[in-house]
Amino acid sequence: MRKKNFSTSQIQEARQTQAIPILHEMHQWLQDEIIQVPAKSSIGKAIAYTLNLWERLVRYTENGEYLMDNNPIENTIRPVAIGRKNYLFAGSHKAAQNAAMMHSFFGTCKLNRVNPLEWLNKLLKKYHNTRPISSNNSYL
Repeated sequence: MRKKNFSTSQIQEARQTQAIPILHEMHQWLQDEIIQVPAKSSIGKAIAYTLNLWERLVRYTENGEYLMDNNPIENTIRPVAIGRKNYLFAGSHKAAQNAAMMHSFFGTCKLNRVNPLEWLNKLLKKYHNTRPISSNNSYL
């Protein structure tokens, strides 16, 4: 619906008319099944978990702006988690700091829809014209 540019009110209406009946049916099925399976079994634990979080699960039907899942957030933070593991093998503490700094820079550019190469070129040209570079800088 978002790809087809539905308004939030259209999304909410579709969820109310289409998703809620399915969710009610699913909720009833879960309640019927929970009493027929052993509580300590994997399926028993899964059903109990779902029922315990049911109010949160169906909340997306209340507002067309709510997302059904947290995939966009997961995809945003995944590089940070992967990077954190990779920094352990950067070779040195300084190399890890540099890698983290660049990772942060590219991530910020991506979030703000900025081309990092263009931005960095502009920055370096501006920096070059405003301050002499000395040979004793510790970051070189």
